[in-house]
Amino acid sequence: MNVGRFLKNKFSNLELRWARTSPKRYVAYLRKRGVVIGEGCKFYSGLKTISIDTTRPSLIEIGNDVAFNKNCKLVTHDYATKVFLATHQEFIASSGKIKIGNNVSFGMDCTVLKNVTIGDNCFIGLGSVVTKNIPSNSVAIGAPAKVIATIDEYFTKRKEESVQEALEYARSIQERFNRRPKIEDFWEEFPLFLNGSDECPELPIKAQLGPAYENYKKNHKARFNGFDDFLKNAGIE
Repeated sequence: MNVGRFLKNKFSNLELRWARTSPKRYVAYLRKRGVVIGEGCKFYSGLKTISIDTTRPSLIEIGNDVAFNKNCKLVTHDYATKVFLATHQEFIASSGKIKIGNNVSFGMDCTVLKNVTIGDNCFIGLGSVVTKNIPSNSVAIGAPAKVIATIDEYFTKRKEESVQEALEYARSIQERFNRRPKIEDFWEEFPLFLNGSDECPELPIKAQLGPAYENYKKNHKARFNGFDDFLKNAGIE
Protein backbone atom coordinates (compact mmCIF):
# COMPACT_ATOMS: atom_id res chain seq x y z
CA MET A 1 0.00 0.00 0.00
CA ASN A 2 1.32 3.43 -0.97
CA VAL A 3 0.71 5.41 2.23
CA GLY A 4 1.63 8.74 0.64
CA ARG A 5 -0.87 8.31 -2.17
CA PHE A 6 -3.54 7.11 0.27
CA LEU A 7 -3.11 10.20 2.45
CA LYS A 8 -3.06 12.49 -0.57
CA ASN A 9 -6.32 11.01 -1.89
CA LYS A 10 -7.86 11.22 1.57
CA PHE A 11 -6.96 14.89 1.86
CA SER A 12 -8.26 15.60 -1.67
CA ASN A 13 -11.60 13.98 -0.86
CA LEU A 14 -11.93 15.99 2.34
CA GLU A 15 -11.02 19.19 0.49
CA LEU A 16 -13.69 18.52 -2.14
CA ARG A 17 -16.33 17.72 0.48
CA TRP A 18 -15.56 20.98 2.26
CA ALA A 19 -15.61 22.93 -1.02
CA ARG A 20 -19.09 21.62 -1.78
CA THR A 21 -20.51 23.15 1.39
CA SER A 22 -20.92 26.50 -0.41
CA PRO A 23 -20.88 27.81 -4.00
CA LYS A 24 -18.17 30.33 -3.13
CA ARG A 25 -15.90 27.60 -1.75
CA TYR A 26 -16.57 25.35 -4.73
CA VAL A 27 -15.64 28.05 -7.24
CA ALA A 28 -12.45 28.77 -5.27
CA TYR A 29 -11.66 25.05 -5.23
CA LEU A 30 -12.10 24.76 -9.00
CA ARG A 31 -9.89 27.78 -9.64
CA LYS A 32 -7.24 26.42 -7.28
CA ARG A 33 -7.19 23.19 -9.24
CA GLY A 34 -6.75 25.11 -12.52
CA VAL A 35 -10.26 25.27 -13.97
CA VAL A 36 -11.07 28.59 -15.65
CA ILE A 37 -14.45 29.75 -14.34
CA GLY A 38 -15.96 33.20 -14.69
CA GLU A 39 -17.97 35.42 -12.38
CA GLY A 40 -21.60 35.04 -11.38
CA CYS A 41 -21.84 31.27 -11.80
CA LYS A 42 -24.67 29.57 -9.87
CA PHE A 43 -25.15 26.06 -8.52
CA TYR A 44 -28.79 25.21 -7.89
CA SER A 45 -30.59 22.36 -6.16
CA GLY A 46 -27.87 20.16 -4.77
CA LEU A 47 -24.29 21.39 -5.03
CA LYS A 48 -23.07 18.01 -3.76
CA THR A 49 -24.55 16.32 -6.84
CA ILE A 50 -22.69 18.53 -9.34
CA SER A 51 -19.52 17.00 -10.78
CA ILE A 52 -16.94 19.03 -12.67
CA ASP A 53 -14.07 16.80 -13.78
CA THR A 54 -10.79 18.06 -12.31
CA THR A 55 -8.61 15.17 -13.47
CA ARG A 56 -7.44 17.47 -16.28
CA PRO A 57 -8.45 20.96 -15.10
CA SER A 58 -6.64 22.74 -17.93
CA LEU A 59 -9.23 21.30 -20.33
CA ILE A 60 -12.21 23.10 -18.75
CA GLU A 61 -13.21 26.71 -19.38
CA ILE A 62 -16.49 28.09 -17.98
CA GLY A 63 -17.67 31.61 -18.76
CA ASN A 64 -19.61 34.15 -16.72
CA ASP A 65 -23.16 33.67 -15.39
CA VAL A 66 -23.38 29.93 -16.00
CA ALA A 67 -26.12 28.15 -14.03
CA PHE A 68 -25.66 24.49 -13.09
CA ASN A 69 -28.52 22.42 -11.75
CA LYS A 70 -28.85 19.16 -9.83
CA ASN A 71 -26.81 16.21 -11.17
CA CYS A 72 -24.97 18.25 -13.81
CA LYS A 73 -21.65 16.79 -14.94
CA LEU A 74 -18.71 17.98 -17.06
CA VAL A 75 -16.56 15.02 -18.14
CA THR A 76 -13.23 15.57 -19.93
CA HIS A 77 -12.27 11.90 -20.25
CA ASP A 78 -13.55 8.35 -20.49
CA TYR A 79 -12.12 4.99 -19.50
CA ALA A 80 -12.77 2.86 -22.56
CA THR A 81 -9.16 1.76 -22.28
CA LYS A 82 -10.23 -0.61 -19.51
CA VAL A 83 -11.85 -2.65 -22.28
CA PHE A 84 -8.87 -2.18 -24.62
CA LEU A 85 -6.53 -3.59 -22.02
CA ALA A 86 -8.37 -6.89 -22.26
CA THR A 87 -9.09 -6.85 -25.99
CA HIS A 88 -5.88 -5.29 -27.36
CA GLN A 89 -3.48 -5.23 -24.38
CA GLU A 90 -2.84 -1.52 -24.88
CA PHE A 91 -3.51 1.55 -22.74
CA ILE A 92 -5.11 4.30 -24.85
CA ALA A 93 -5.68 7.64 -23.10
CA SER A 94 -8.85 9.63 -23.82
CA SER A 95 -9.47 13.32 -23.05
CA GLY A 96 -10.76 16.52 -24.60
CA LYS A 97 -11.67 20.13 -23.90
CA ILE A 98 -14.96 21.47 -22.62
CA LYS A 99 -15.67 25.16 -23.15
CA ILE A 100 -18.86 26.83 -21.94
CA GLY A 101 -19.64 30.40 -22.90
CA ASN A 102 -21.36 33.20 -21.00
CA ASN A 103 -24.99 33.16 -19.83
CA VAL A 104 -25.58 29.41 -20.18
CA SER A 105 -28.17 27.57 -18.11
CA PHE A 106 -28.40 23.80 -17.58
CA GLY A 107 -31.52 21.93 -16.53
CA MET A 108 -31.27 19.05 -14.09
CA ASP A 109 -29.41 15.82 -14.98
CA CYS A 110 -27.31 17.24 -17.82
CA THR A 111 -23.95 15.82 -18.90
CA VAL A 112 -21.37 17.52 -21.13
CA LEU A 113 -18.79 15.19 -22.65
CA LYS A 114 -15.28 15.89 -23.94
CA ASN A 115 -14.55 17.88 -27.11
CA VAL A 116 -17.61 20.10 -26.72
CA THR A 117 -18.04 23.86 -26.95
CA ILE A 118 -21.29 25.50 -25.86
CA GLY A 119 -21.64 29.08 -27.04
CA ASP A 120 -23.04 32.13 -25.27
CA ASN A 121 -26.71 32.56 -24.30
CA CYS A 122 -27.71 28.91 -24.41
CA PHE A 123 -30.22 26.80 -22.52
CA ILE A 124 -29.57 23.06 -22.21
CA GLY A 125 -32.76 21.21 -21.30
CA LEU A 126 -33.33 18.62 -18.59
CA GLY A 127 -31.59 15.26 -19.03
CA SER A 128 -29.48 16.31 -21.99
CA VAL A 129 -26.22 14.62 -22.94
CA VAL A 130 -24.14 17.10 -24.91
CA THR A 131 -21.78 15.26 -27.28
CA LYS A 132 -21.36 17.91 -30.00
CA ASN A 133 -20.91 21.67 -30.13
CA ILE A 134 -23.92 23.90 -29.44
CA PRO A 135 -23.79 27.30 -31.19
CA SER A 136 -24.45 30.54 -29.35
CA ASN A 137 -28.05 31.70 -28.85
CA SER A 138 -29.47 28.17 -28.94
CA VAL A 139 -31.82 25.92 -27.02
CA ALA A 140 -30.78 22.26 -27.04
CA ILE A 141 -32.21 19.12 -25.48
CA GLY A 142 -31.94 15.37 -25.78
CA ALA A 143 -29.51 12.49 -25.56
CA PRO A 144 -27.58 13.30 -27.63
CA ALA A 145 -28.56 16.96 -27.34
CA LYS A 146 -29.80 18.68 -30.47
CA VAL A 147 -30.66 22.30 -31.13
CA ILE A 148 -34.44 22.73 -31.21
CA ALA A 149 -34.69 26.53 -31.50
CA THR A 150 -32.81 29.77 -31.31
CA ILE A 151 -33.01 31.56 -27.99
CA ASP A 152 -35.13 34.28 -29.67
CA GLU A 153 -37.61 31.73 -31.02
CA TYR A 154 -37.82 30.04 -27.65
CA PHE A 155 -38.30 33.39 -25.89
CA THR A 156 -41.28 34.24 -28.12
CA LYS A 157 -42.82 30.80 -27.64
CA ARG A 158 -42.35 30.78 -23.87
CA LYS A 159 -43.66 34.33 -23.47
CA GLU A 160 -47.00 33.25 -24.93
CA GLU A 161 -47.19 29.82 -23.30
CA SER A 162 -46.35 31.25 -19.88
CA VAL A 163 -49.61 33.22 -19.83
CA GLN A 164 -51.83 30.15 -20.04
CA GLU A 165 -49.56 28.28 -17.63
CA ALA A 166 -49.94 31.05 -15.04
CA LEU A 167 -53.72 31.07 -15.41
CA GLU A 168 -53.81 27.30 -15.02
CA TYR A 169 -51.62 27.57 -11.92
CA ALA A 170 -54.05 30.09 -10.42
CA ARG A 171 -56.97 27.75 -11.07
CA SER A 172 -55.08 24.84 -9.54
CA ILE A 173 -54.57 26.74 -6.27
CA GLN A 174 -58.29 27.35 -5.94
CA GLU A 175 -59.17 23.77 -6.86
CA ARG A 176 -56.55 22.07 -4.69
CA PHE A 177 -56.64 24.26 -1.59
CA ASN A 178 -60.20 25.57 -1.81
CA ARG A 179 -59.08 29.18 -1.44
CA ARG A 180 -58.64 32.28 -3.54
CA PRO A 181 -55.05 32.61 -4.83
CA LYS A 182 -52.87 35.19 -3.06
CA ILE A 183 -50.45 37.53 -4.75
CA GLU A 184 -47.52 35.93 -2.91
CA ASP A 185 -48.30 32.62 -4.64
CA PHE A 186 -46.98 34.12 -7.88
CA TRP A 187 -43.28 34.71 -7.18
CA GLU A 188 -42.40 34.02 -10.83
CA GLU A 189 -45.61 35.02 -12.62
CA PHE A 190 -45.84 38.58 -11.27
CA PRO A 191 -44.78 40.37 -14.53
CA LEU A 192 -48.14 39.35 -15.98
CA PHE A 193 -50.09 41.57 -13.57
CA LEU A 194 -47.57 44.07 -12.15
CA ASN A 195 -46.11 47.05 -14.00
CA GLY A 196 -42.49 47.90 -13.44
CA SER A 197 -43.49 50.91 -11.38
CA ASP A 198 -45.74 48.88 -9.06
CA GLU A 199 -44.57 48.18 -5.52
CA CYS A 200 -45.26 44.73 -4.09
CA PRO A 201 -43.41 43.85 -0.86
CA GLU A 202 -44.97 40.37 -0.82
CA LEU A 203 -42.88 39.30 -3.83
CA PRO A 204 -39.07 39.02 -4.34
CA ILE A 205 -39.15 41.08 -7.52
CA LYS A 206 -35.64 42.54 -7.37
CA ALA A 207 -34.06 39.20 -6.46
CA GLN A 208 -35.85 37.42 -9.30
CA LEU A 209 -34.91 39.96 -11.96
CA GLY A 210 -31.28 40.48 -11.00
CA PRO A 211 -29.47 42.63 -13.58
CA ALA A 212 -32.73 43.20 -15.51
CA TYR A 213 -34.38 44.93 -12.54
CA GLU A 214 -33.71 48.55 -13.55
CA ASN A 215 -34.96 47.97 -17.09
CA TYR A 216 -38.07 46.25 -15.67
CA LYS A 217 -38.79 49.20 -13.36
CA LYS A 218 -38.55 51.72 -16.19
CA ASN A 219 -40.18 49.86 -19.07
CA HIS A 220 -42.27 46.88 -18.06
CA LYS A 221 -46.03 46.97 -18.79
CA ALA A 222 -48.16 44.12 -17.48
CA ARG A 223 -50.41 42.10 -19.77
CA PHE A 224 -53.27 42.20 -17.25
CA ASN A 225 -54.69 45.23 -15.48
CA GLY A 226 -53.60 44.19 -12.00
CA PHE A 227 -53.92 41.05 -9.89
CA ASP A 228 -57.73 40.99 -9.81
CA ASP A 229 -57.89 41.19 -13.61
CA PHE A 230 -55.38 38.34 -13.83
CA LEU A 231 -57.55 36.17 -11.59
CA LYS A 232 -60.69 37.17 -13.53
CA ASN A 233 -59.06 35.87 -16.72
CA ALA A 234 -58.37 32.62 -14.87
CA GLY A 235 -62.11 32.38 -14.13
CA ILE A 236 -61.68 33.32 -10.46
CA GLU A 237 -63.84 36.12 -9.07
